[in-house]
Amino acid sequence: MLELEEARERVLAMIPTWRAESVVLSDALGRIVAEPARAPIDLPAFDNSAMDGYAVRASDLKSATAARPVSLLLCGKIPAGEIPRDELNTGSCVRIFTGSALPRGADAVVMQEDTRPAPDGTAEILFLESVKPWENVRIRGEDVKRGAGLFSPGDRISVGGAGLLAALGVREVRVSRQPLIGVMSTGDELLESGQPLVPGKIYESNRAILAPLLARAGVRPKVFPLVPDTLAATQTALEKAFGECDAVVTTGGVSVGEHDFVKNAFAELGGVMDFWKVAVRPGKPFVFGRWKEKLLFGLPGNPVSALVTFLLLVRPALLRWQGAANIDLPTIQGCLAEPLANQGERRHFMRMAVDAAGTVRSAGFQSSHILSSLAKANGLVDVPARTALRAGAIVSVLQWE
Repeated sequence: MLELEEARERVLAMIPTWRAESVVLSDALGRIVAEPARAPIDLPAFDNSAMDGYAVRASDLKSATAARPVSLLLCGKIPAGEIPRDELNTGSCVRIFTGSALPRGADAVVMQEDTRPAPDGTAEILFLESVKPWENVRIRGEDVKRGAGLFSPGDRISVGGAGLLAALGVREVRVSRQPLIGVMSTGDELLESGQPLVPGKIYESNRAILAPLLARAGVRPKVFPLVPDTLAATQTALEKAFGECDAVVTTGGVSVGEHDFVKNAFAELGGVMDFWKVAVRPGKPFVFGRWKEKLLFGLPGNPVSALVTFLLLVRPALLRWQGAANIDLPTIQGCLAEPLANQGERRHFMRMAVDAAGTVRSAGFQSSHILSSLAKANGLVDVPARTALRAGAIVSVLQWE
């Protein structure tokens, strides 16, 4: 039985080299950057106004106060999207709007709230405050300089990152190819949702848990039908899934019972198993192996065991497959509201609920088949074997939401 860290390293060591592809920006959200990306233009591309107001020469308004306003001649307006043709002369101002290009000669913008029209109806504007040079101006390239690095290989494109690329006029991005991952569940006792529930049967839930987690890990999930507990059916299902996918994630059938056929079916196909036990709770039975150039991740059948082993061993492997720089689960620090105890021989990843204040509580019963506590949980706490944690202790919480 392997320790978790050794099992993880053995999995990561067998991950294929990622490949790159080009995608349009609208499809790039959440993808892993494959090649360095640099800014093709300055952002902003020109000096422009940060608000509605008047473009001025700051030196013209050095003495302006509410008690002694300074008057400037209004000589036009510049709507956003237009290019100003004339230079702004001393003693003049131009009506300007948010995003409007600054005219030559102007070096500041006064917000319209600090001005008022001249009372005599002339084409003059009274300025009630002085302004500093470049105040209320968005300077060309102050956000991003042309040629500046935007993303490095391994970075994930976030919502903000996609917005930045769009603002720079980028249409396509080089990202890592997304592996296609098959997901299937085995067991004679399993029913699809919506079917009549009969004695001895249960509704299958693992694929509903794993498919969205696979998608969040950046891969393309392909859900296969339920597999009966026979060697022939399991072998046929695995062969089909491997034929269509880059890797296969199964749940159930990986322990030592009479109806656990995944390991044998995998071997009959010519698959080579690397290991099948990991010293964690829940989730000790976990099969990892290779069939030709494709991988098998055999998860336990209990839903919580399947989730925990996926998060600890499959998720980092799939992120590494895409070249991600960060393959670890996000972690936050919290304070235990109650003691936790693990009297077993394996480290226990307990389901916990963390509130906005950082208080950490047990989500409920910790048995590996209990889904009600999983539904209330938003994190896992790794409790070492034969260890008790006191109330008030600061713990690291692994999160998947």
